[in-house]
Amino acid sequence: MSKYNPEYLDEEEKELMKSLEGIDVSKLKAPSKDEQDQFRSAAKDFISKNTKMNIRIDPFELEKIKEQAELAGLKYQTFIKSVLHKYITGQLVEKRKITG
Repeated sequence: MSKYNPEYLDEEEKELMKSLEGIDVSKLKAPSKDEQDQFRSAAKDFISKNTKMNIRIDPFELEKIKEQAELAGLKYQTFIKSVLHKYITGQLVEKRKITG
């Protein structure tokens, strides 16, 4: 599982990473011009659906976030997005809610 810390991957992500490790990319054919256009279009659609957000954060907290992101093998902005996504989808809960 290369550079990614498996501790932060769920079972589906671990399975996906394992299956990708077995692929010999040198044997893959390049996508056709039409396929490339479809990929570009899908990427543009995905990017245009994201909304930018600015927040103010204490420098100490930002440094701690960057440290945790590095441990997870992610850029800090991607890490923040991941944490927020996990929290709002119920995959990440407050410690005190678990312990009571």
